[in-house]
Amino acid sequence: MSSLPVRRLGADAREAYLAHLLSLESDDVRLRFGSALSANGIEAYVSRIDFDADTIYGVYRENLGLAGAAHVAFAGDFAEIGVSVAQDVRRGGIGSALVARAAEHVRNRLVRRLYMHCLAENATMIRIARRAGMDVIVEEGEADAHLALERATPMSVTSEMIADRLALYDFTLKRNVDAWRRLGVAWAGAGA
Repeated sequence: MSSLPVRRLGADAREAYLAHLLSLESDDVRLRFGSALSANGIEAYVSRIDFDADTIYGVYRENLGLAGAAHVAFAGDFAEIGVSVAQDVRRGGIGSALVARAAEHVRNRLVRRLYMHCLAENATMIRIARRAGMDVIVEEGEADAHLALERATPMSVTSEMIADRLALYDFTLKRNVDAWRRLGVAWAGAGA
């Protein structure tokens, strides 16, 4: 279990996920999706996500924006993951925490393989994949990473439930602090 609170997002967070992806630099979008993608293309991608079939994980900033997110798409006997982290918070373990949380989720859904595809130049994702124990094959400008997952255990299911609760607590705390901050600003503006 990661020390970073990684929260499973519902369909109500679709706009937050879209805002996160749209805030990425164009080169980061290219590295995340494997090719250049316009704002309209990103919007179409996010609108097609089926939150009942796929899973989105996120790490929230203090202001409730997403610092990083992972999309886990299930396809038969494997799941594919795509990860994005805002440039200003990189090298803080967010990408690794997202991959670890996704791997645990996939394992507990009785799926035995996690897969990631990225460009060979995406050294950061390749490094994160290797740290997560994934076998990485790089050829012809692209990289494929695979992780064989152990069977789910009562401990892995409990670990996932605890991670869910901690992430919910973290989000609720941030949301309450943000509400109090906005209330303070409103009071200060009313007194001026």
